[in-house]
Amino acid sequence: MSYTLQINSTSMGAGSQELGEMLLRSFLNNLAALEELPTSIVVYNAGVGLAQVGSDTAGALQKMADKGAEILLCGTCIDYYGLRDKALVGQISNMATITDRLLKAPKVVSL
Repeated sequence: MSYTLQINSTSMGAGSQELGEMLLRSFLNNLAALEELPTSIVVYNAGVGLAQVGSDTAGALQKMADKGAEILLCGTCIDYYGLRDKALVGQISNMATITDRLLKAPKVVSL
């Protein structure tokens, strides 16, 4: 089954930010260990910080990229958060491509 994962935050769920960050980290690590990965992972807004090398989530994203998952990072968001000069996991993209992936995906999972 083909699907796209949409990430727009550094945490998962509402409530405690610290708990949400722990949950998202756990989710990404568990997802990276599965056989069936998303076809694409689109990352925007504060979520782009998850792809910064050295973050505690970049390893899971890199594992998924190594297994063939396309990771698209919003370039406008990267510039907004001042991450352009940081090493990032994935491909810097634009909203036109992200929109295309989301609209053409047979299934979108949002975090």
